[in-house]
Amino acid sequence: MMAGRAAAVGVSGGSLFLADEARADALTKELRDKLTPDQIIQAMKNGNKRFRKGERKERNYLREQRASASGQYPAAALLSCIDSRAPAEVIMDLGIGDIFNSRVAGNIENPDILGSIEFACKLAGAKVVLVMGHTACGAIKGAIDNAELGNLTGLLAKIKPAVETTTYSGERSAKNYAFVDAVARKNVELTVANIRKDSPVLAALESKGSIKIAGAMYNLENGAVEFFD
Repeated sequence: MMAGRAAAVGVSGGSLFLADEARADALTKELRDKLTPDQIIQAMKNGNKRFRKGERKERNYLREQRASASGQYPAAALLSCIDSRAPAEVIMDLGIGDIFNSRVAGNIENPDILGSIEFACKLAGAKVVLVMGHTACGAIKGAIDNAELGNLTGLLAKIKPAVETTTYSGERSAKNYAFVDAVARKNVELTVANIRKDSPVLAALESKGSIKIAGAMYNLENGAVEFFD
């Protein structure tokens, strides 16, 4: 870890990334710019460990709100599902101003989301792009079942490549949660690959080492976030 305040990354603070002496304040540009992508990911891992133990850091949201009102310096941009049981800020013990979070059913990418993440990284300075899926995902089940409903039909079509390319020897149905979770993981992997393919801006930042694009899966039953490249 970096010396000084950065040494406390993921250990203490109101904001996940802040040291004790600034525990109620929002993430600053100075501290964010000192962090590496790997340090930011490690801080999120540490936050999830605290969440699983019921040891989330005491924080003052009002002071975080006030501290971040004049500017924001998030360390990461997340693409996660809208599922009400998988709020990234809660399960990784994050504070106001720590991350950007785009949420859409099935955590799929599209031009609007890519534009948002490009803003987050290229213009606002975020250093990690994390695609986070989760177990027992309803959007994944819908794609497996070929569900159709208004605009949802087109959204689920973006998940079907994951259904088709998932290697699985058991029952390939939405009733088989092991298969659902295997597809969800594959969907994260494909979304990460699609971000690199569809966004030259983000691909260039990653090739220079300015950002890291990674995937993760959240387990609804045990509260664990599994990170993978």
